[in-house]
Order: sequence, then structure tokens, then C-alpha cells
Amino acid sequence: MIKKEKVLITPYNEKRRLHIYLPACVKKGQRCGVIYMFDGHNLFNDKDATYGKSWGLKKYLDEKRLPVIVVGLECNHKGNLRLCEFSPYNFNDKELGKVTASGKELTRWIVDELKPYIDSKYPTIPDREHTAIGGSSMGGLMALFIGATESETFSKAICVSPHHKHMMKPLMRDVSGPVHPDTFFYISWGANEVRTKQALATLSEANLRLAGALRGRADVSCHLYPNQDHSEASWEKETPIWIKESGIMNWEAK
Repeated sequence: MIKKEKVLITPYNEKRRLHIYLPACVKKGQRCGVIYMFDGHNLFNDKDATYGKSWGLKKYLDEKRLPVIVVGLECNHKGNLRLCEFSPYNFNDKELGKVTASGKELTRWIVDELKPYIDSKYPTIPDREHTAIGGSSMGGLMALFIGATESETFSKAICVSPHHKHMMKPLMRDVSGPVHPDTFFYISWGANEVRTKQALATLSEANLRLAGALRGRADVSCHLYPNQDHSEASWEKETPIWIKESGIMNWEAK
């Protein structure tokens, strides 16, 4: 089932909707691992998705009967505030404009307030082994940042099509810092996310640099999908892959 509730994001003094997937085993009193994800409205149902197409994550998890709770944080839909909240770094972009980042404040709220709240209210397995972070685009950027800087809390980071244009220098610095050795990173991108072969080469080089900075200190899986673009329809196809490679497929209820 999908439960929707609002929580107060204290750094912003603003309430925001959570989209929470609860597996059937929860009704039996069993505890489950948790994936925290960004853009929660785009995860489960097409009717809630910004562009009318979701990841179809509810259907997949129901079919596989996975004992996994997913906590999806809806983004801020006002102006470019989604970009501000889902970025750890200030940046300027010709199309997106000037972005004043507040992603580090959001990160602290997720770690210090949201996770303890979810662990107290829902039947979770709260240890890091059963706690993951994930997202796409700006959410993929946040998953990568949080996976690298908060690896004592999150053992897996699902970074789908992470947006890191104009932010590679600070991001490389942060992913090159200390990280728990038992941390998994899934980094993916689609060849059709960009318009030219040169742009694809630049995007691929950036993602491989990030992966290279993490390899040897963490477990990293990289995927370039030749026929995928920057959309929920493409990201839906990746779910079975990152679920399996991350080990989430092997999570068991307790």
C-alpha cells in the first residue's frame, strides 16, 4: 500500500508530503529495510507523477513481494526550489538559472530527523545494512552526495542519471573523502539524455571519474544505457537491475 503523510522539514519550516510504500509483510508485524528516495510523487503511481508517468515502483515491489519500505520525499514544486533543495552546491546554468543550494541542510534533516521519525513510526530494520538512499536527476545527485558523506547511515546509494553539470569539482572532493568500505553505489546514465556524441562523451567521462574516485574504497556499479533518455519511463527499466546489484533483492523481513 501507499501511505501519504506530511512532515515538517525544519530547515525550511515547511511541510512536505511523503509517499511511503509499505509491503504486505508489514501487516504481519515484520520489520523491513528502508530505501529513502527523492521525488516521491514520481515513484509509484502515474496519476501522481509530474509528467503522467511514474517509475512503477509499487507494481514491481508488489509483484516481487519484496520486504522493502520506500520513503519517497516529494519535491518542492515552487519555481526552481526543487533545484535548490536537491543540490548540495550553488551553481549557475544557462537554462536552469542561478541555484542557491540548500541540499546540505536537507541532508542533515534526512539523517537527524526523518530517519529517526520513520524508524519510530514504522516497522523498520534501522541498521545501515538495511538503509539505502536513491533518486534520479537532481535526486540522483543527492543520493550520490549522501551516499559518500553519510555512509555511516546509508549502505547503498542508487544514483540514477545524476545531474552534476557545473558541480563536478566540489562533488569530486566529497566523493573522494572517507567512506564506509561496505557501501554500494549504482551510477547510471542514458545515451539519449544528451543531443550529441561530444556531450555523451563528456557526460560519460564525468560519471566514470566519479566512479573511479569511489572504486577501491567502495563497491561501484556503472551503467550506460544506449537507448534510454532522462525520463521516468527509462528509469523504470533500471529498477530490477539496481535492486539486484545492490543486494536489496536479498533483504529479508525480521
